[in-house]
Amino acid sequence: MILQIALDTPLRRVFDYLPPAQPAGLAAPEAPRLGVRVRVPFGRQQLIGVLVGVASESTVPAAKLKAAVHILDEQSIVDPITFELLRWAAEYYHHPLGEVFAAALPVSLREGQSAHENPLWWSLSEAGRQELSAPGSRRAPQQRALLAWLNDRGRASTDDVAEVFKPAHLRALQERGWITAQSLAADPVPMEFHPSEVALTDPQARSVAAILESLSTFAAHLLYGVTGSGKTEVYLRVIAAAIAQGGQALVLVPEIALTPQLVERFRRRFSSGVVAVHSGLTGSERRDAWRAAHGGQARIIIGTRSAVFTSLPKLALIVVDEEHDASYKQQEGFRYSARDLAVVRAQRAAVPIVLGSATPSLETLENSATGRYSKHLLPQRPGAAQAPRMSLVDLRRHAADQGVSTPAMQAIAHHLGAGGQIIVFLNRRGYAPSLFCNACGWVAPCAHCDARMTLHRHAQQLRCHHCGAHGPVPAICGSCSHPLNPVGQGTERVEETLTRLFPEAPLARLDRDTASARGAVQTVLDRVHSGVARILIGTQMLTKGHHFPEVSLVVILDADQGLFASDFRATERLAQTITQVAGRAGREARAGEVLIQTQYPEHPLLTRLLTEGYEGFAASALEERREAAWPPYSRLAMLRAEAKDSVGLDAFLRAAVDSSRSLQETAVQVLGPATALIARRADHFRAHLLIETAARSTLQRFLKNWLPQVEKLPGPPGLRWHIDVDPLEVD
Repeated sequence: MILQIALDTPLRRVFDYLPPAQPAGLAAPEAPRLGVRVRVPFGRQQLIGVLVGVASESTVPAAKLKAAVHILDEQSIVDPITFELLRWAAEYYHHPLGEVFAAALPVSLREGQSAHENPLWWSLSEAGRQELSAPGSRRAPQQRALLAWLNDRGRASTDDVAEVFKPAHLRALQERGWITAQSLAADPVPMEFHPSEVALTDPQARSVAAILESLSTFAAHLLYGVTGSGKTEVYLRVIAAAIAQGGQALVLVPEIALTPQLVERFRRRFSSGVVAVHSGLTGSERRDAWRAAHGGQARIIIGTRSAVFTSLPKLALIVVDEEHDASYKQQEGFRYSARDLAVVRAQRAAVPIVLGSATPSLETLENSATGRYSKHLLPQRPGAAQAPRMSLVDLRRHAADQGVSTPAMQAIAHHLGAGGQIIVFLNRRGYAPSLFCNACGWVAPCAHCDARMTLHRHAQQLRCHHCGAHGPVPAICGSCSHPLNPVGQGTERVEETLTRLFPEAPLARLDRDTASARGAVQTVLDRVHSGVARILIGTQMLTKGHHFPEVSLVVILDADQGLFASDFRATERLAQTITQVAGRAGREARAGEVLIQTQYPEHPLLTRLLTEGYEGFAASALEERREAAWPPYSRLAMLRAEAKDSVGLDAFLRAAVDSSRSLQETAVQVLGPATALIARRADHFRAHLLIETAARSTLQRFLKNWLPQVEKLPGPPGLRWHIDVDPLEVD
């Protein structure tokens, strides 16, 4: 019997081992279940891998086969659907299977901790009951209170006790023999759903009914609702129905910042069983959430992209909120799309999936147009809320103070005077994007990248937003000794400007710099929701599902980012960003207004957004994609490579192109090599090949045959390369 183990290594293969050695006289063991973890020797160390196959023979000579050290589990570490999903994902994205399994498991489980935990349940012993009933006992008040508390409940878990009493009190009672512990499987807690007092609108009710008709079978539903139209209420209703039938629901969100508020909303509506899964949790929190999901105690799992791999044995429904968001695509290591894998998982589990967005991706819109997805429209906001009034501010005609135009200042003053809150959006953090010398034209460069350093005045640093390099801010130009000036605006500088212009209005800023500390995002959001902050300045983080009832004005300072970018998806991302951030205004009783500052008010994208909305833009963009044969009307992959030797890097990529010709795949084009938009980053030169074809099956066949040849090609020292299937960016 040969155990085929997937190990967390960059090698695209599994490793053969013999079963663990058995004591003399014992019969040969039965084959372990696929999906269990196995500790094996690997070189001079021991690694923990996952059993993915059992064979009768191996290509490795028998004398070189090593025995596994220990099989850690009796049952698979993941449910059968997730196990097959991980194998499929490794094959589709052409990534090492061991790294795929590693990405799916919490760190503690990768290190060998138990996947199943039977919690200790505490109850009073006979001696404890006697002590509690003894008159005039002078035991410590907290110990006696714990005895009475346990007596009232009959039994309680360690976690339940820890919420009320200190661990020392528990230990003291145990040492005296007054309480006993018993290990029992955790009892699933019955869930109660608390319906909203607000009735569903007709479009909401129709959407809920249509989705519920597909429970227990695969169906993909696009919930296409304008911002503030009540998509979350639809999610809640259909999830409640799935839970009532004994199932589990997976809810994916694009950002960690959204998770706490969504979890809070779900916990207000469901009495128990709601857990969060995302990278912001501690290791133990991530492990406990995973165990609760795997064991069935957690009925609703809310998480970011990696949560798509959570083991859910009773999965009944998947929801992908803000399905268009680029954050669902992992851009490092195992480069997968959580949205796409969620659809595959729903299909394999025969459960419905709901993809919600006010600005669906063009791929999703095409799937709905061809009938692969059912489309449900939520065209209006409920109640008195109306869509905000949008208008352009021509920066060629209006003066601006550090990026804030005169019409924008006047609008901010008006809305503040009327008691509203303001969002000012600029997708550029820091104080200024460059530090410039007016005398000689010197611009502060990054020493390690083909990029400029960004000024962060609050931290008194120059920082590279590409490689992370940082340094002090020079007082004078290093070339001619003249003073240096910050050029352009970032969120820090806008905050400074608005503080000067509106000193009576408290401000809050939400970007990666202010959100880095644990709990910092919630602190900012609390200031906005409480009304303490009247002006909120932020980056892309503001566009993702936040509900600010008092916001009546949104100012988009620089709408021109993306209008002339080289990437074919740039205009789609810009249209989504503008529509999403504009949707934060006027979500309840207050009328909303949106001002979009631009140097190009006549640009077709902007005029179409204002006159026809996102749907009009999307129809036009899809037609352009069709004519140019870009996705969703073709299939792409990119081979990206980097090395410190630019000549050797180019030779490696040219050899990769040459090797592709031997496959004689005439339906596949391999384009390049081409340098990356930032040709040098972190002292490495970067270039890529673009692989393009019409059909997914053709692309997969080509990659399966081509990549083993690429792996054998010589390259310069330190060469790193990877394949990115269905890339979001091609520049």
